[in-house]
Amino acid sequence: MASSTLLLAFPLILMHILAPTIAQQPTFLDSICSNDNGNYTADSTYSTNLNRLRSSVSTTTEFKGGFYNISEGESSDKVNAIALCRGDVSKDVCLNCLNASSFELPRRCPNQKEGIVWYDECLFRYSNRSIYGEMEVNPFFRMPNSVNVTNMNEFYQSLRTLLDDITNRAKQGGDLRKFAVGDTPAPDFETIFGLAQCTPDLTEQACDDCLGGALRDFANCCSGREGGRVVRPSCNIRFEIYPFYESTAETLSPPTSIQSPPPSVQSPPQTTLPDGGKESKTSRTIIVVVIPIISVLVLMLCICSCIYLRQRKRKPKKIDESAVNEISVVESLQFDFNTIKTATDNFSNKIGQGGFGAVYKGRLYNGQEIAVKRLAMGSGQGNIEFKNEFLLVAKLQHRNLVRLLGFCSEGDERILIYEFVANTSLDNFIFDPVKRAQLDWESRSKIIGGITRGLLYLHEDSRLRIIHRDLKASNILLDADMNPKIADFGMARLFEQMDETQIYTNRIVGTYGYMAPEYALNGRFSAKLDVYSFGVLVLEIVSGQRNNCFSNGEITENLLSYAWRHWKEGTASNFVDSTLMNGSGNEMMRCIHVALLCVQENVADRPTMASVVLMLGSYSTNLQMPSQPAFLFQSSNASNVSSSLSRSSQVTAGLTQQDAETLPLSRNEASITESYPR
Repeated sequence: MASSTLLLAFPLILMHILAPTIAQQPTFLDSICSNDNGNYTADSTYSTNLNRLRSSVSTTTEFKGGFYNISEGESSDKVNAIALCRGDVSKDVCLNCLNASSFELPRRCPNQKEGIVWYDECLFRYSNRSIYGEMEVNPFFRMPNSVNVTNMNEFYQSLRTLLDDITNRAKQGGDLRKFAVGDTPAPDFETIFGLAQCTPDLTEQACDDCLGGALRDFANCCSGREGGRVVRPSCNIRFEIYPFYESTAETLSPPTSIQSPPPSVQSPPQTTLPDGGKESKTSRTIIVVVIPIISVLVLMLCICSCIYLRQRKRKPKKIDESAVNEISVVESLQFDFNTIKTATDNFSNKIGQGGFGAVYKGRLYNGQEIAVKRLAMGSGQGNIEFKNEFLLVAKLQHRNLVRLLGFCSEGDERILIYEFVANTSLDNFIFDPVKRAQLDWESRSKIIGGITRGLLYLHEDSRLRIIHRDLKASNILLDADMNPKIADFGMARLFEQMDETQIYTNRIVGTYGYMAPEYALNGRFSAKLDVYSFGVLVLEIVSGQRNNCFSNGEITENLLSYAWRHWKEGTASNFVDSTLMNGSGNEMMRCIHVALLCVQENVADRPTMASVVLMLGSYSTNLQMPSQPAFLFQSSNASNVSSSLSRSSQVTAGLTQQDAETLPLSRNEASITESYPR
């Protein structure tokens, strides 16, 4: 019994000892470094200016309402910085946070000329470009509360009123402080607390625009939640059902000028204390030190008790802990099912059908159009693809990859929410006898270049190394400007070690006709699998024909053998789509040449995507002669295995504006998946 009591008392004793230290440490949230504006070296003038600027922030004795705008240096070596403290924190907390942030950010961004760090109490950012007075929304992050509300309609009516109030008051702040907090009653005897803040250098309109965009972002992270925050470089907004700001602290009011007292006011005379006075002074000092410590201890004990009681009251259902750990990676992207149901008008606007399930067009309450990919009920393969896709795509950001906005996982529902892409998928254009005329050579060249950059990002430039494994025309989406976006990562594979070059698998996934031979026959795959698929796709784009089997007299060919025959005979121009009346013949021939290099049977002979980018972008680069592609047909008696591997699936991915065609497929023509992609 005594040991149990001691065990229970130990955390309190530890809290008592560490309370002063804990109270002084700012709470780190996030940091982001930018490579867009270049890097600097440790001994450069920019580095020297940055160090001076950091020192001036960390050692400042001025108190300018918690907002600081500082510059150091000239011309290209000039460093501009902005620091902002949360509007409710005390002066000491503010300066302590600025001191921590000004030294933490260069450590996290050791050579980048631009970066930003957020703490709960402050933010600090610097750049070699002008940032004062500029309303900026990127980079940003979102942090939702993990608990769902029980009465969403009434809760959000109260929340909307509160957020409108605090954003209006925040934007109307002066040049030194644009900050507002407030609270409002909510259902179930709760209270919603809110906070909104802009950097004071913004105009009222710019602050309103920044906070308005942050409000719209709540739909992507915090719909149906008891709290959340959206944090941007120029503003932030937050709500919770508990008080998270210091309503009684010494707030960062706009500074006032310090005036000397009038002559008639005299300072009280100072006296020398006798020994008894010294003892009294010592006693007072002890009291001043001890009472705050006890107060902090009692406060922390009360907070822990409240949290404990709250958790007991809302005991969560037992769920798979491994699934929770994976979902937590992208928790900020989770949507409430009712939100998606409302956005799609109860899933009434179907725009496509794929192996995963149906795709619907929707519109969020902020007006943003979305594509909703809904898992077909009872699809075991779809569950695996769902988990794989959102865990991978949520970490990828590139203009040639379709952007994942969020996901929904409630009960039996598995839903992915993507940006809406207006111009359907590439196969709806390139293989349509009428529509393909809309794609002149300039458009096709731009599409090939975009796909190339997207694959290079997946293979080498992202923080993850991803093999797509199902690159095909139906998985290339085209936006309103006909820019390509690689989609459908349900079959993608993550290389956990960057030095991994190839992996073997027992189950084959992907689409026949785009599969490399070493993968289709032996289960061996690497980045060269995507290179092979890319080569097939380029040949389809240039010729306007699918990689199907077709008869040419007594010879049965597929697209690869057809291209290879024309290449060997010097008649490659006959391979080009007849609708391409204009365009550079040299560029077309070079694309065919590069594509044939990509589909060579020997894996080692195929180029990397980095080499492909160089070959397509520079005519000074000499190209090697390609060797024979894999799976060529010399007669109609070709083997069944080779025949099946040369037919491409016609299953169309989702996220398109028009209904996808679903054609009868044999077992050998469909996309297939393995039991658990890793």
